[in-house]
Amino acid sequence: MALPQPPTTHHPQHAAPTPPRNGLGTAGLVLGLLGLPAAFLPVIGLVAWPLVVLGLVLGALGVARASRGRATNKGIAVAGVVLSAAGLAVCALWAAFFGKAASDAARTLDDLEREANKESRVVYEISGDAPKAAVTYTTYSDGGSATSKEDATSLPWTKELTVKGFLSGGTLTAMTGAEGGTVTCRISVDGVEKKTATATGAFVLASCSNF
Repeated sequence: MALPQPPTTHHPQHAAPTPPRNGLGTAGLVLGLLGLPAAFLPVIGLVAWPLVVLGLVLGALGVARASRGRATNKGIAVAGVVLSAAGLAVCALWAAFFGKAASDAARTLDDLEREANKESRVVYEISGDAPKAAVTYTTYSDGGSATSKEDATSLPWTKELTVKGFLSGGTLTAMTGAEGGTVTCRISVDGVEKKTATATGAFVLASCSNF
């Protein structure tokens, strides 16, 4: 007669839980690692915008998943957010820099255009008690230079010119004769005195230039 066998106890086998994955956080970290160094390079830094923006979005989603307990690598996701945010800040600085450079260039072109169409009123004057003076005057502009000579048989002597375009300067000289005397030269542009000089004696030169 067979002896009865003791009852067999079955213990259920529980599989070890698999840690949830967080591919979004990892992708955000990778994009941040690629985008941040690229953001520091001129011109290429502007192209890094898509990398860091996408890295910031994916990293933020990875942090949210980890906060809800659906992932465990929250630190990787946070690192992706930090790197992508830093890269985004660098890209924003580049954009501001190039925007300012473009704005400055546009203003410079506008200024040059205004100068090209501007008209300046130039007045050359010689005064004093000299009986006469030999006068020479030159005007410099983007259209070139023009020099003229006149004998002023009586003072004061005045010559008024209208110069169109960029006025880069002018010169005015007055030389006394053997009779001597005093001569004073004066250059004014649009009513503002730019240069004046005085000389006294025979065959002396009063020179106004480099204004």
